[in-house]
Amino acid sequence: MSASTAHVVVGVVPGQPDAVIETAATFAERFHADLVCAWVDVGRYAIGTGLDGAVVSLSIDPDLADGMPEVFDPALRESIAATLDKRGVAWSTRALAGSPASELARLADELDAALIVVGTREPGVMGSMREFFAGSVAVQLAHRQHRPIVVVPLSPVGIDDRLPWDQTA
Repeated sequence: MSASTAHVVVGVVPGQPDAVIETAATFAERFHADLVCAWVDVGRYAIGTGLDGAVVSLSIDPDLADGMPEVFDPALRESIAATLDKRGVAWSTRALAGSPASELARLADELDAALIVVGTREPGVMGSMREFFAGSVAVQLAHRQHRPIVVVPLSPVGIDDRLPWDQTA
């Protein structure tokens, strides 16, 4: 991969609907860019980078201080391959550690990516709780770096319907 190759970064998580990767692939095709699928392990934090570019991380649990390189989930990679191999877009995976918004922004800066693609949070109580405590990755990205963010709606509601976080009657 040459230094002049364009990139699109997409945040991926296990069980994520294909719409996020499909949308990112469409942008990568239109920009003649490589697609970089990035998964961020929120239970770990980066302490460095190996010679091969792999992120070396530690668990946030002090009892598990193991200093291991991040490894991209093979099942997630297979799921991505099933979606992208029929597309003809060049793609790769990256395993990162830490805050999803910070790590996606850092990777996009490192690659000088054209844009970052993320999905909306999953519906339900757990998704609402996770967003309440951690904040929206898309909102954090939009306020903390300069490149465009594409947010793919995963469970949109109608214009007159209640928003998932609105618990009023």
